[in-house]
Amino acid sequence: MIKHIVMWKLVDAAEAPRFKEILDTCKGIVPGMREFEVAVRADGLEANHDVALYAVFDDAASLQAYIVHPSHQDVVAKLPARASRSVFDYAV
Repeated sequence: MIKHIVMWKLVDAAEAPRFKEILDTCKGIVPGMREFEVAVRADGLEANHDVALYAVFDDAASLQAYIVHPSHQDVVAKLPARASRSVFDYAV
């Protein structure tokens, strides 16, 4: 099983809800995706990023299928401007 965590700092933090809405369209686009959750920074809670994605895949092949999937690529092109992106993938 592969866990995939991505976090973004946006150029305009006010775009976070729209960013989440766009990312949410990727849920379930490939076989082997077990979990998919997108969250935005919440007032009163500590966060160094504006948006976070947590996904779980059966294996590295299903993660790779997600990364190259045309729907995912389309979503990446539509996302509001990002100042930075951090990724952490790990096997469990």
